[in-house]
Amino acid sequence: MVVGVSFKGKIHEVAGVRLSAVSAGIRYKDRPDLVLIELAEGTTVAGVFTQNAFCAAPVLIAKSHLSSSNPRIFIINTGNANAGTGEPGQQNAIKCCQIVAEHAQVSVEQVLPFSTGVIGEELPVEKIAAGVPQALDLLGANNWMDAAHGILTTDTRPKLVSKQIEVAGGVLTVTGMAKGAGMIRPNMATMLSYVFTDAIIDKDTLDKITARLVNGSFNRITIDGDTSTNDAAMLAATGKSEISISSLETTEQEKYFSCLQYVFERLAVELVKDAEGATKFITINISEGKDEQECLKVAYCVAESLLVKTALFASDPNWGRILAVIGRAGLESLEIYKVDIDVGNVRIVSGGKIADSYTEEDGQAVMKHEEICITINLGRGNAKETVWTSDLSHDYVRINADYRT
Repeated sequence: MVVGVSFKGKIHEVAGVRLSAVSAGIRYKDRPDLVLIELAEGTTVAGVFTQNAFCAAPVLIAKSHLSSSNPRIFIINTGNANAGTGEPGQQNAIKCCQIVAEHAQVSVEQVLPFSTGVIGEELPVEKIAAGVPQALDLLGANNWMDAAHGILTTDTRPKLVSKQIEVAGGVLTVTGMAKGAGMIRPNMATMLSYVFTDAIIDKDTLDKITARLVNGSFNRITIDGDTSTNDAAMLAATGKSEISISSLETTEQEKYFSCLQYVFERLAVELVKDAEGATKFITINISEGKDEQECLKVAYCVAESLLVKTALFASDPNWGRILAVIGRAGLESLEIYKVDIDVGNVRIVSGGKIADSYTEEDGQAVMKHEEICITINLGRGNAKETVWTSDLSHDYVRINADYRT
């Protein structure tokens, strides 16, 4: 079971972006597993990548190419992460870039590779090479859903978000897709995300915007506390709208940033709602902390507690588990008698102990909801943070136990 419903909104094409997806048989037959995304010349691209020390070969190559060129094509394969493969893995990633570059008549450095799937297996370059010509032939401006399906692994549905706003007498478009259902934890939280806009944005500004957007979205989610070797979040600005962000009035710049923020946050939320085996979507709000760091420390301790996650799955209002996690989060001089905990609209803990108004029936009722908000007030300051997570079900264990079979 997954939380919520599949995307049903309008997908707005982004001028200067063409996409395709084909079946190359990388791991499974007859499912799309090779995606190409072509960017118009002059597109600026920024990216944030995994902080895992064992980062995959395509991450190393993508970062290198991004620093030395203006990318024109993304090549994305599923079924094989090309991680833990050493120098041969890097050579295979470069070979894939060379294959695309030769057929598309761009430089090798203008091709960025991305991979997701099983770690430690050699990338089947020959299968990817056979699929590239067809993928190039099928490139089209309206193939968003095909591409969104093509980047999935254990996901149950594509994640697409699209939004348009009017500014400066014109229209700006932002459309993005993402994949990821397990091995999700910040320091880039196995996820891949690609967001595109037709605005004109210079590279330095795009880098700063991307870092800020990722920090408030993909770096605020956790499913199982594991940071992947392959995570990447990319933002590309084609400039085809001919509207420069730098020329907008401050209020319109803020309006546009809010549009970008909406797309990034919705994609992050959709990853959690489609988490492996998830039956519930959990928002954890921490308020009145001393600073951002301690708010996030408490939020992630709660979000990643196996006891809390299994209680959520069971709809069991075992609030003592939440209380215990807050106590072990390592906050210096925590005054426990200032701590309040709400689940939904039910006050469970007040002043560090069970609330006088609380009843087990109220707790049971709110825990049965598909979407649950846990609010923790620390009574220590003015900082606040939000983290999104999921419950932990039998299916999560089954999916990951069977992942390579």
